[in-house]
Amino acid sequence: MVVMSPSGDIATQQRDLIIVSTVLMLLIIIPVIFLTLFFAWRYRRSNTAADYAPEWHHSTRLEIVIWSAPLAIIIALGAVTWISTHKLDPYRPLDRIDADRAIPADTKPLTVEVVALDWKWLFFYPDLGIATVNELAAPVDVPIDFKITASSVMNSFFIPALAGQVYAMPGMQTRLHAVINKEGEYDGFSANYSGEGFSHMRFKFHGLNQQGFDAWVAQVKQRGTMLNRDAYLKLEKPSEKEPVRYYAGADADLYDAILNMCATPGKMCASEMMHIDMMGGGGKESEENREKLTYDNRHADEGIVAPAATVPATGAPARSEPAESTDGNSMQNMPGMDMQHEGHSMPGSGNGGDPAPAQLNNNN
Repeated sequence: MVVMSPSGDIATQQRDLIIVSTVLMLLIIIPVIFLTLFFAWRYRRSNTAADYAPEWHHSTRLEIVIWSAPLAIIIALGAVTWISTHKLDPYRPLDRIDADRAIPADTKPLTVEVVALDWKWLFFYPDLGIATVNELAAPVDVPIDFKITASSVMNSFFIPALAGQVYAMPGMQTRLHAVINKEGEYDGFSANYSGEGFSHMRFKFHGLNQQGFDAWVAQVKQRGTMLNRDAYLKLEKPSEKEPVRYYAGADADLYDAILNMCATPGKMCASEMMHIDMMGGGGKESEENREKLTYDNRHADEGIVAPAATVPATGAPARSEPAESTDGNSMQNMPGMDMQHEGHSMPGSGNGGDPAPAQLNNNN
């Protein structure tokens, strides 16, 4: 019933969509059920007063009703679906707090990075420098920007009172924009079966006023420990009924390492592997290109001219930066994926250091 009585604007719009779709379909279903029962009673064998026309086979008026009514319903449902698909796209930033209030121009969304583990939830607050396990909080009427991934198997992040479910997949990042409009404690869980501990993969989401949220953050910082790579690798191991945990600090690049599947020290990141593939694969030519990119990165600020670019076997000159798509976004031409690297230096960017992993996203 919480789906039909939500506390967030996105979930409210989804509830309204369910109601509108159901009513439109009932406009056909109810008359059909009524007429089925009516015909069975009206033309029963014992009713000799009913018309008997064994040669009847066509009625233009009846054909118009039979075809036009469902067609009108389909057109209406199609229009509603088209509009809501774009308006409620989880990747689309919010344009309102609720039906009566737009988002103020100076409002900064709360960023939360979500990691589905076996079988628990890990939440990073990168702007606040904290992290939690199996507990999530946000201030009322403040947009929330969720970035969602998983460490092993696919899960589904779902807070029914806040918004619809969004999948969490290893090596990929999905997005969800939402806002909570009422204070309270709400249930969150995985809506996708993921193994033995799935039934207990639950957490509490707290909608708080700004003062209460600030107090919650202070509590996390006071009671929490440090979440570094070693602590994460222990936390990542499968466990059930994990208690709430607070972390007063977390390694700045830990979420990106989880996203790129290289939290284990010495493991190559998915973004680095994709970059090698983009440059031609793992052969001799790619190694030469990689060496050149490393040389460019380390000496770009020193004014040293890089060696001549290696020419691949195809005859095309090697590139020292990610390929640009036609719309100007780097590496956007891969079906079903987009490489987001805002806030991260891509290999060959001339940042004077080793390449940082890019974020691999799946627009699910």
